[in-house]
Amino acid sequence: MSRSPDKMRAWASINLSALERNLKAIRMALPSHLRFISVVKANAYGHGLAPVVTRLMRSQADAFAVANLEEAARLREVGTGWPVLVLSVLLPEEYEEAIGLGIHPVVSTMEEVRSIARLAKQKGTEVGLHLKVDTGMGRLGVWYPDFPQLLDEVNSHDTVTLAGICTHYSSADSDPEFTNLQRDRFLECLKLVPGETCRQILVHADNSAGIESFPEGGGFNAARIGLLQFGVRPKPGSLLGQTLTEPVLSFHARVGLVKDLPAGSPVSYGQTHKLVRSSRVAVLTAGYADGLPTDLSNTGKVIIQDKLCPIIGRVTMDQTMVDVTDLPTRPAIGDTATFIGQSGGLTITATDFASWAGRIEWEVFCSLSDRTQRIYRTDTAV
Repeated sequence: MSRSPDKMRAWASINLSALERNLKAIRMALPSHLRFISVVKANAYGHGLAPVVTRLMRSQADAFAVANLEEAARLREVGTGWPVLVLSVLLPEEYEEAIGLGIHPVVSTMEEVRSIARLAKQKGTEVGLHLKVDTGMGRLGVWYPDFPQLLDEVNSHDTVTLAGICTHYSSADSDPEFTNLQRDRFLECLKLVPGETCRQILVHADNSAGIESFPEGGGFNAARIGLLQFGVRPKPGSLLGQTLTEPVLSFHARVGLVKDLPAGSPVSYGQTHKLVRSSRVAVLTAGYADGLPTDLSNTGKVIIQDKLCPIIGRVTMDQTMVDVTDLPTRPAIGDTATFIGQSGGLTITATDFASWAGRIEWEVFCSLSDRTQRIYRTDTAV
């Protein structure tokens, strides 16, 4: 059942024009030789895969990256003609569908290469692979001293081709020294690949936080851009740290009930908050089932009537209590409460929200549940 905006209890408003403007701003900040790999895993970080990808295709993203085969299939339903990387490991039973979708698996082992090459031969087709190098992340990828063997394995098959080489930095936003070590290890691996080949494939190591510099002769020709597309900027010292992007998503609920309680009254489960004065409490129509982490209990804030109001007591599954005693007027039932976004002269950023909850912005966006309905809008300034 679809609902009109005035009947929604919890919703996220997503400005697709802001998304397009962000892509253009990032492109202007990147060196011209870099291709833009748009990372849209986890339902485009909770923003909605199909609407986001549709807009990014129109905005001339060069390639897309997702986490798994299901996401790749959903993306292919939106459009073809763009390279699609699956960043996580594929399971053997997924190889056949992956080949049929024409996606680029990111592989770490010789066995993956052999299995995909064998199946591609049976299908009478060719598959482009991205080789992942573990330069210090300790997750996916061939350990960097063993990269030559993996490269030789790819070159030994005529049904797989080298479509890209990549690595992943573990501490791009916090440890420049280790990031540089990882970059140097990756560059040593690239020396084993002919320069003409490197120019033809996608060579990518950096995400939004890790981009420092890209000498044109360094072999890098692509960057994976994720959260920055949605207006969350990385550390100021990175190449894209000063890029003027704008938030794409805002998160809201409504005032469902307003009540007056005497001093000393407990609020919510476990009596973690007791009123120190006679107070007016608003009960909001969203809780942790909608994407409000319980860690916001007694720490988070929300905007009502263009003023910050503290969350009091434990966030519950469907409802959240807020102290509205200091508002100039009693909130009306149905008034908007803003968890992330702007209201009047106040703004709560995704970074603010994440900080209050002791989380990271990626987790905040991905935690917005299906019960939180998405509203897509555009404006005229693109």
